[in-house]
Amino acid sequence: MMVLKLLLKVAAAPVVVLLTLFVWICVGLVYVSGMVLGIISMVIALLGVAVLITYSPQNGLILLLIAFLIGPFGLPKLAFWLLGKVQDLKFAIQDRVYG
Repeated sequence: MMVLKLLLKVAAAPVVVLLTLFVWICVGLVYVSGMVLGIISMVIALLGVAVLITYSPQNGLILLLIAFLIGPFGLPKLAFWLLGKVQDLKFAIQDRVYG
C-alpha cells in the first residue's frame, strides 16, 4: 500500500507543476491582454457615445455593449474566473494526493 501511495505522489507531481506553470503563464497573458483590451474598449466606448449622439441610438448602444464586454468586466473577468477553476483543480489534486 505504501508503494502505491508513493507512485501516486510521483505521478501527480508533474501534473501539479504543469498546472502551476499554466496558471502563471495565463495570468500574465490575461494581465497584458486586459491592458490592451482596456485601451480598445475605451476607444470603442468613445466611438459608441459619438455614434449614439450623432447617428443612431441603436448602433451606439451596440458599440457601448461591445466596449463593456471587452473591457475589464467582460472577457478578462471571465478569464480570471476560469483560471480560478484551474487552480481549484490543482489544489484538489494536491489535497487528495499529498493531504
